[in-house]
Amino acid sequence: MLRSLLLHSLRLCAQTASCLVLFPRFLGTAFMLWLLDFLCIRKHFLRRRHPDHHEPEVELNSEGEEVPPDDPPICVSDDNRLCTLASLKAVWHGQKLDFFKQAHEGGPAPNSEVVRPDGFQSQRILDYAQGSRPLVLNFGSCT
Repeated sequence: MLRSLLLHSLRLCAQTASCLVLFPRFLGTAFMLWLLDFLCIRKHFLRRRHPDHHEPEVELNSEGEEVPPDDPPICVSDDNRLCTLASLKAVWHGQKLDFFKQAHEGGPAPNSEVVRPDGFQSQRILDYAQGSRPLVLNFGSCT
């Protein structure tokens, strides 16, 4: 009972510590999403409210065909906002996955267990490495 309570408390402390580490990164990303939404909305409404704003003339190329504008028309609606609850949940989940992954760029490779198909014995991946020769893993193909 005491061991279970201690284990549960340790897990809670680890989760709390990871949240404190991830929270500033999450806030930065959420702020960037909000800022992109805000700039898009601001640009859209300022164009509408500007009294001397006129629609740009259509450009024609040498063959007389209409050239598409550089910027697509801005459509502001609730369907295409970046800073939504679903996107914030996805950002938080992505931040957690990135923080807790085993392999990091430039770091050592994880030495995971693999099972040999001939004898169903488990071994570590790096047990197959020989000297300075590169180790190539082929997981097969379903095609």
